Amino acid sequence: MLPGEGFFSKARRLRAVDAVSLELKHGETLGVVGESGCGKSTLARAILGLVPASAGVVTFMGHSLSDSDLKTLRRRRRELQLIFQDPLASLNPRMSVGRLVAEPLQVHFPDMLRKDREARVLNAMQQVGLTRDLVNRYPHEFSGGQCQRIGIARALVLQPKVIICDEPVSALDVSVRAQIINLLTGLRDELGLSLIFIAHDLGVVRHISDRVMVMYLGRVVECAPAEALFESPGHPYTQALIAAVPVADPKTQRERLPEAMAGEVPSPLSPPSGCAFRTRCPWAIEKCAATAPALRPFANGEVACHRLEEIHGSQPAG
Repeated sequence: MLPGEGFFSKARRLRAVDAVSLELKHGETLGVVGESGCGKSTLARAILGLVPASAGVVTFMGHSLSDSDLKTLRRRRRELQLIFQDPLASLNPRMSVGRLVAEPLQVHFPDMLRKDREARVLNAMQQVGLTRDLVNRYPHEFSGGQCQRIGIARALVLQPKVIICDEPVSALDVSVRAQIINLLTGLRDELGLSLIFIAHDLGVVRHISDRVMVMYLGRVVECAPAEALFESPGHPYTQALIAAVPVADPKTQRERLPEAMAGEVPSPLSPPSGCAFRTRCPWAIEKCAATAPALRPFANGEVACHRLEEIHGSQPAG
């Protein structure tokens, strides 16, 4: 449904997203994980054309979005919607819920009859669990979880095929996160939506995703079906991310591999040569500094690592 190839997004000398390729299938949820600053949100905005990409192409339903004229891009963008991280900050405080949900329709369908627009608004609100008596209330009257439901309704009202969720639950209380995740999962199954779910909470990503893509300093280091990736991660960075997640059982926690990463994430303004993870990787050798590894098959997915076979055949010396 949504293939994207070779994205490069630059700001001055910063290469925020470097040669990222992805494919999203109908009804699928693709999780995108990585530390802050790895390029997850930039990738989302590049797909939507909200930030310029210096190279690469996005194809949606067989049509290229990268070289489309403004009118065509706007028409296609109706079917690609974004849910923002901070629900309250993404809503205009001077607009009522009804006006907020109706706004995308007024932009994309200015000639739509008022009664049809109102029907679409009420339907979208109902889909996210908001009753019609709330249409005249304002964002400050709602909790964070309710504001995120309004944001989801704004995306749904255009009846999109793909929704990009950019850290949609990270600003919410833990008690509310499960409600929003279950809502998104239900909407995906009911409406046949495809989701790109960006997050740093691996537990949430594992719960909602069919496949998971792991990014580090703008590059994809691993992509695999969710359960396969969490049960048998291929890349040292993925292993370290999963090992860093605490578990409730002390015995299990003690028995986990000591995969903790040394050092800090390098600056995206001056990333390491070759494999960007080499400065923190216990498996790094000279070859890792010379050339960036390409993604290659591993189990049911793909991993970008020069020493893949050695890592999964033995443990590092010393």
